[in-house]
Amino acid sequence: MSRLDDCYNVFDLRDAAKRRLPKGIFEFVDRSTEDEVALCNNRAGFERIKLRHRSLVDVSNRTTKTTLFGKEISMPMAIAPTGAAGLCWHEGELELAKAAAKAKIPFTLATGAMTSMEKIAKEANFRLWFQLYVWKQRDLSYGLIERAKNNGFEALIVTTDTIVPPNREYNAKNGFQIPFSPNLRFTWDIMKHPEWFANVLVKYLATIGMPRNENYPEPYRRALRTDPNMHEVMRQDNLNWDDVKIFRDKWPGVLMLKGINRVDDALKAISAGVDGIIVSNHGGRNMDSAAATIDMLPEIAQAVGDKITVLLDSGVRRGSDVVKALALGAKCVLTGRATLYGTAVGGEAGASKAVGIIKTEMDKTMAYTGCNGVDEISTDIFFGDSQRNSMMQA
Repeated sequence: MSRLDDCYNVFDLRDAAKRRLPKGIFEFVDRSTEDEVALCNNRAGFERIKLRHRSLVDVSNRTTKTTLFGKEISMPMAIAPTGAAGLCWHEGELELAKAAAKAKIPFTLATGAMTSMEKIAKEANFRLWFQLYVWKQRDLSYGLIERAKNNGFEALIVTTDTIVPPNREYNAKNGFQIPFSPNLRFTWDIMKHPEWFANVLVKYLATIGMPRNENYPEPYRRALRTDPNMHEVMRQDNLNWDDVKIFRDKWPGVLMLKGINRVDDALKAISAGVDGIIVSNHGGRNMDSAAATIDMLPEIAQAVGDKITVLLDSGVRRGSDVVKALALGAKCVLTGRATLYGTAVGGEAGASKAVGIIKTEMDKTMAYTGCNGVDEISTDIFFGDSQRNSMMQA
């Protein structure tokens, strides 16, 4: 029996990933920042919402299919951009992309990925999105935009909430940071995980050497290591709305902003010609006092109406979480950690397992709440008028 056979939910996949990965890499994926308040709040926000079972409704023809930006997907979920997939599994981004293509959901490639967008486009081309970290030297960003466009990527996601490096203290304690600077603790940690060492790190060393950020601009496409100049080169604290207008002019496809958590910013995004906004607190990995995204979603969705497509990430672990987000106005959710856990356990098969688990849970939740289609999911499924009203007024 494979390890995947013993995993019945995303939390089982997390436990299996924790056993397989070196501690430094697992905690880079799993943990957040400072006191991890935002990480806990994301889950608590979903868990606080209770649903009502609807009886005697024929749901035998229900479907999780929906339309996003004019094209059908099998469920309202996409793979979020995650820079560590290539350390969870050899070329983990490609494994994730293949699983997404097989499941017929979008896959987002991160700027910091260790598999090139060219390889992803060649081997897993379904609905590909590219996430952009904006470089201080804007021409470098424009070059990445052009590269993504030339490789047929459908959407560009500009991350707006990482304007300064986050305070992830545990990474320094574990000796694992990107750029990579291993200490004795991390080296010993690797030695205690020979399977990961042989199947991930050795595979890289035998082919390309140390893994590197394959989608960085050419001058900075180096092996993962500490470079004292990188923080300055990637400095983003002058990112502003004028940049968004330039990106809109340069990008012909779907343009999304990730990390929009205020109504006024959402309305500015509409004025800038953006197609979608992602309500996100970066999975709790940046500002530790950030509010839970599910709590911020209702007022934003209500304010923008149908003028822009609203998506959500941060904290999604169950199919019922997807249903709750849809009821509060999101058209789609993005999952990061959930599918990374699966990838860490079994590559493409593990990622597919994670997607399949969430889809099955979503389908069951729709059946319990009497919803035959995604368009039938609304706040009517919530328990109690007072809770439903407070959610919509949050």
